[in-house]
Amino acid sequence: MFSLEYSHTLIINATLWILIAFSIVTWTIIVYKSWQLWRVRASNRVFLRTFWDAPDLGTARRLSGPLQGPLARLARSGFAVLTMLHHPGRRALKDRGEPAALLEKALKQQMVGEFRLMESGLTLLASIGSTAPFVGLFGTVWGIMRALKDISKAGSASLDVVAGPIGEALIATAIGIAVAVPAVLAYNFFLRRSKVNRSVLEHFAEDLLHLAENEQFKMEGEF
Repeated sequence: MFSLEYSHTLIINATLWILIAFSIVTWTIIVYKSWQLWRVRASNRVFLRTFWDAPDLGTARRLSGPLQGPLARLARSGFAVLTMLHHPGRRALKDRGEPAALLEKALKQQMVGEFRLMESGLTLLASIGSTAPFVGLFGTVWGIMRALKDISKAGSASLDVVAGPIGEALIATAIGIAVAVPAVLAYNFFLRRSKVNRSVLEHFAEDLLHLAENEQFKMEGEF
């Protein structure tokens, strides 16, 4: 009997600790993604102001070189292609083709990396948001099973018999919901912000491509 009681307690405790671990992971991701979002917005704002205030692409390349952020990295990938076109020399096969196609390819490759970085952690948030209620439900079902066994053993459904197991079951349910709600809300919020940042990158890539075409893929100014 002691072994059976101990196994019930162990399973309930394990369920609660899993939910607590989910909660810690959720809030860690929320804090990190909030900081990441703030940093991206700040760095993009500085870069856009620096870039569009430059008189030409060569100056924009020089001024924005030390800057950080998704837009700065995207611009550097484009400037690298323009520099290669400006100094042709001996090119590898991957660097051969029409200037517009080469520039567009480099920008798309960089954007894929930036999208992956912006969306990191969102899959884990979605997984926690969808699984935490079921983990809590498992604890609930297990607590009810224990309550039924206690009723069968005592031959009575009095409050002192079922209060403990039912209380554990309710706690598991409450914690499961408490873990799932922030995870789902955070996932929706950060997914929305990720889509906004994706749009910013795509629009800037189009603008850079058009500027390069207008300048015939040459960068005047200081290199």
